[in-house]
Amino acid sequence: MKKVIVRAPALSQSGYGEHARFILRALRSKPELFDVYLLNIPWGQTSWLWEDDEERRWLDSIIEKTVRYGQAGGQFDVSLQVTIPNEWQRIAPVNIGVTAGIETTKISPQWVQNSLQMDKIILTSEHAKYGFDNTEVPAFDQSTGQEVTAKVNIPLEVIGYPVKDVESAEIDIDLKHDFNFLFVGTWITRKNFENTVKWFVEEFYDQEVGLVVKTTMSKNCLRDRDFVEAKLKVLLEEYEGRKCSVNLIHGDMSEEEMTGLYNHPKIKAMVNIAHGEGFALPLFEAAYNGLPIVTTSWSGHTDFLYMPTKDKKGKSRRTPMFQVVSYDIRPVQKEAVWDGVIQKDAQWCFAKEWSYKKALRTTFKEHGAAISKAKKLQEWVKDEFSEDKQYEKIAEVVCPNHKEMDSSIEEMFLQLENK
Repeated sequence: MKKVIVRAPALSQSGYGEHARFILRALRSKPELFDVYLLNIPWGQTSWLWEDDEERRWLDSIIEKTVRYGQAGGQFDVSLQVTIPNEWQRIAPVNIGVTAGIETTKISPQWVQNSLQMDKIILTSEHAKYGFDNTEVPAFDQSTGQEVTAKVNIPLEVIGYPVKDVESAEIDIDLKHDFNFLFVGTWITRKNFENTVKWFVEEFYDQEVGLVVKTTMSKNCLRDRDFVEAKLKVLLEEYEGRKCSVNLIHGDMSEEEMTGLYNHPKIKAMVNIAHGEGFALPLFEAAYNGLPIVTTSWSGHTDFLYMPTKDKKGKSRRTPMFQVVSYDIRPVQKEAVWDGVIQKDAQWCFAKEWSYKKALRTTFKEHGAAISKAKKLQEWVKDEFSEDKQYEKIAEVVCPNHKEMDSSIEEMFLQLENK
């Protein structure tokens, strides 16, 4: 049994928090292989989990176990560090970095340098892997003094999130219109929130259609809600007299409530024209709940929104099971540059206004066809990204060839029994 320390924002209400809990659940599902410990770290200004449920109590218990074990001088066999590469450290004989990568076309020099401290890296999507595979930075060979090119040359594994089986809770939300699009995400530059809202309003200005935005600036607190409400009011001021509606949802929602939102009879489709996604968990949740999706064909979400199908000749191909929004690849905005993370010379996706509006209109007018496509995608996603499959992938990275080891042990016991 391996002693595994997970260093991650496991109590955070964020994408990395959910990623951390996925890793912990995967390890927990294999008690014969892993003795799990947790070093919890903060994640920006995001709120923490507040539910007093079985999982939260388990997380608290392994945090306490880790403190006691560390005070006694205990050592670990493997570390899994769920955070951005800037924060990766060598804290065990084997160290595995876990990250959603970057939403742009390249990673930073700091990421390249810190990645080389790891023995393996787990990424959420092929898009995230592309950034690691295709970034080269100048460096110096200390032994020769010559300038060389450095890149990430350690094993990279792509493992997406697992589907969750969550019961739907009734949502108390008063929607004026029977047909509503849904956006879920923080109000930041990368999410392209302003254009998501403005272009929707311009397309449906004089029609009975709604947009529901589940958003926040950073925290699910009253002060944040007041700030978001004020900004949204300013954003919509130039569209006085419109028939379409924009409805704000702010604050904590349980997984059951989010499932209820995806399945609400008046929520008809999900929209996302972000500049880039490492995976896009809300889109993934919408997909396995059978909700039609409007988004670009670029970055992390393409891993689960394209489904293998066969043409009339039986030839297999990847088919987009969503309403595709065209885009351009251009340099990131100045306000999005984050030194050491988002490089100023990096690029990402810019959705085309006309294409987004057309995709909204098509989804609205041909909703039956959109539902049919979404249901086919739902069935495939539930199988391809099942919990068992994704947990097994994590186990294989942390403990390679464990299946063969288990089979050998089982065979040995059978031989002993036969004797």
